[in-house]
Amino acid sequence: MAFLSKSAFSSFAKSDPPSPSPHATPPDNNNNNNSSAEDRLREAEDRLREAIEELQRKQRRSLRGLHQCAPPCEHADESCIAHAIGNLCQTFLLSYGVRVGIGILLRAFKLARRQSYSSLLDLKQLVSEKDLIVREEACRIGLLFGGFTGSYHLLRCSLRKFRKKETPFNAILAGSVAGLSILALDDPSRRRTLALYLLARLGQCAYNSAKSKNKFHLWGSHWSHGDSLLFALACSQVMYAFVMRPESLPKSYQDFIQKTGPVAKPIYKAVRDSCRGSPVDVVSLSAYLSNSKASSSLKIQEFPSLIPCSMIHPDTNSCLQHNARAASATFRKTFPLYFSLTFVPFVVLRLQKFLENPARTCWLAVKGAVRSTTFLSSFVGIFQGVICLHRKVAVKDHKLVYWLAGGFAALSVLLEKKARRGELALYVLPRAGDSLWYILVNRHFLPDIKNAEVALFCLCMGGIMYYLEHEPDTMAPFLRGIIRRFLASRITNPPPSANRNASYLYLQSLEAAEKPKLLHNSNDTEDSASEKLNLESIPGL
Repeated sequence: MAFLSKSAFSSFAKSDPPSPSPHATPPDNNNNNNSSAEDRLREAEDRLREAIEELQRKQRRSLRGLHQCAPPCEHADESCIAHAIGNLCQTFLLSYGVRVGIGILLRAFKLARRQSYSSLLDLKQLVSEKDLIVREEACRIGLLFGGFTGSYHLLRCSLRKFRKKETPFNAILAGSVAGLSILALDDPSRRRTLALYLLARLGQCAYNSAKSKNKFHLWGSHWSHGDSLLFALACSQVMYAFVMRPESLPKSYQDFIQKTGPVAKPIYKAVRDSCRGSPVDVVSLSAYLSNSKASSSLKIQEFPSLIPCSMIHPDTNSCLQHNARAASATFRKTFPLYFSLTFVPFVVLRLQKFLENPARTCWLAVKGAVRSTTFLSSFVGIFQGVICLHRKVAVKDHKLVYWLAGGFAALSVLLEKKARRGELALYVLPRAGDSLWYILVNRHFLPDIKNAEVALFCLCMGGIMYYLEHEPDTMAPFLRGIIRRFLASRITNPPPSANRNASYLYLQSLEAAEKPKLLHNSNDTEDSASEKLNLESIPGL
């Protein structure tokens, strides 16, 4: 308006003003002057109205142009296809390297346990295909993460150009379609476990979002040990499934629990048969006890009401000594695993920090591994202790005992850091849900839908990507950092709302053009503000 006012008044300046006269003006001249001034004013008003209409037409044209032009991509220096392929390759190599690095480190611990230290320098023994079979699994994991990353970036760019706007729907649809990369894993149980894990994470994000907006919150959510309670419930289901319904757990998870615990498979089978009232396999149980240090006076019944402690731990008569040995053996067996899971991802994902201070990285890895291994060793000791205590006071076994024993053993999670307890709870919860899903389908309470885990994974990835880009504060920092690291590309928060009229945009551009020095002087202030809004500035990322 200021510009238009200047143009309007300039028209008055161009016209010749009446020359002053020292004599009185006759009445006819006064009338003529008044009429000419009114004409000039009317003409100026017409020109002002035309200028306003022209400005409005320009604003409408610029607004249509904004809607018709797709928002620019963040990778201005390369094409969308090259950007997607580059992210795919980078993420594939990253995830492949993490899996192979963990396998090599575990193999090194295995050789060191045999006191074959010279073989650590022998590549044939350290990374041979015979002893280190990780190639296929590492490739599948690389295709999972790399395929998701590449397809997600390509779909985001395509939707941005096709729809000519950037909305949350783009992230949801791109994440859902890119979730088909889960088909790189050939094991349906692993796909189901991963889908349920993401479902738990998506539920966490949705709950945090609703709670931050004062829309919904669970009773007791303010409890300081709510995460420990969730972990206990999940462990109860997992340990019950391991003893009573082992087929409901993934084979790899069964083997891990079996190797970690001190009780043999024939004993678990005898306990399972005893609780169900089925006859015990006397032949296999006798063969196992004959190979151990069990007393020859043990009588094996075909229908026992309770499997005694003398069969559970035949090598010793003391339950306390047995539990102490179990905890100690668990520590020795699982420390290499926890150290590998702590050390390798930190080196691969944060190589620069590792190179700056490798000693500190090793110390933190050892410290974290000792703490986590102590937690798991205590879990095994408490679980076995509850089982032995039940046999001291009861005369009949019941399957509910193993559910309760898993809950009591989960109290060992209090040895972990507060931040780790929630992560452990959300790690075990999907496995408990996987077991419960299998049991309900087996009992025909739920339909058995083929590839249902693939659809669930796709839906969850769509939701996860929405929260990552538009509500990142609702996501756990650990998961947010991992996903952003593997996406291998800078993801920013959505731009400010475009729900502004054209006049505002025009005035903003005018102001930016007229005040370049002011913007230049406030450069430091803007940098600090953008750092606060930028996701890259969040600690841990």
